[in-house]
Amino acid sequence: MPIRPMTPVEPAEQLTGTAWMSEPLEVIVHLAFAFDIGDEIDLDRARGMLQGEPGPLPRRRRTPESLAYRPAPIRVEVDPGSIRLPGDRAEIDPARGELALFDFGAVSMSVRFPMTASPSELLDLAGELAEPSTLNEAARRVLEPWLRRIEPAVHDFELSEISEEYILFQLAGRRPGWLEHRPEWIAGLVRLESGPLSPSEVREATRLGISYTPTDLVVLDWAAGFVADTDCADTLQVIEFANVQLLEFRHIDDRLDDRLEAAYRVIRPERRPRPFPFPWRMHGDAVRQIREMEIEATSLFERVDNALKLIGDHYLARVFEVASARFHLRDWQGSIRRKLETVGDVYDLLVQQAGGHRMEALEITVVVLIMLEIVLALIRH
Repeated sequence: MPIRPMTPVEPAEQLTGTAWMSEPLEVIVHLAFAFDIGDEIDLDRARGMLQGEPGPLPRRRRTPESLAYRPAPIRVEVDPGSIRLPGDRAEIDPARGELALFDFGAVSMSVRFPMTASPSELLDLAGELAEPSTLNEAARRVLEPWLRRIEPAVHDFELSEISEEYILFQLAGRRPGWLEHRPEWIAGLVRLESGPLSPSEVREATRLGISYTPTDLVVLDWAAGFVADTDCADTLQVIEFANVQLLEFRHIDDRLDDRLEAAYRVIRPERRPRPFPFPWRMHGDAVRQIREMEIEATSLFERVDNALKLIGDHYLARVFEVASARFHLRDWQGSIRRKLETVGDVYDLLVQQAGGHRMEALEITVVVLIMLEIVLALIRH
């Protein structure tokens, strides 16, 4: 992603006064869309199909060499096509799109719109972006031909109905005092609300803002974020990855729910007809499916959780922690871990029930053989 040249630091006074709301600002609106397309992507094979390249994490001087994706996603530029911001706003440069493929079966498409807009116009845009369904449908249409190309490189290819969208407003100007002078405006952007917010809502929306220097700022919320910085490609990718993690955690949690419900129907005999004469066959299939699901979910969970470790760069780690808090990633992790423990308990119970059914069948067989032997003995005498 090209980096805009560093602009001079502007005085904090320019953030005050009502006239500021009509001042033209250079801003880049980033739209990020995350989708799950299968269990695993063969990145080497997909790289040849798309003519893409591995996209390592962008580095600043403070970033240690050990900090990297494992493995790095494949990145390729794409035409954003029909993805357009609502309304008629002046764009500085044409919109540009980038597709990132992760080995654990996720794709992320980011589209950047460089534009000039006043703070009040940005608030209006934020309100119009509050309903992302139209943009999501446009993103799926743009992705469709690309997904057809890489389908042979995807294990168990299936485009999930679950998706995650995220919006970032990036300002190129570097000014001190963003939160001190414009908290209501920033809160409106990250909450995607064009109207006024209460003081308590403004405090909640902006309470997780962080800065590296006195003139930059990152504020993240559930649906949108605000970034005042220029050299911030690494920050943008960390936020993108957090959005992908949220998608995958939701996807894993949803699949665990479906499989556990299917297993419960086998465990509870009152909810199914009792098969005869081989009741363990259904249990055998269920045991195998539960075990496969446990291994698959655990493997996917570990790969997603370990794909990017930010140990060594305290600032990027803080950015990721803010995104994790806003996206409730720890809650999703806890939910998945609890369900994996439940899967283990269900597996043990199914094994016990299958063994019990086999013992019942064996006892019935022994009784039948004894009765047959008694009948044959009576017939001989």
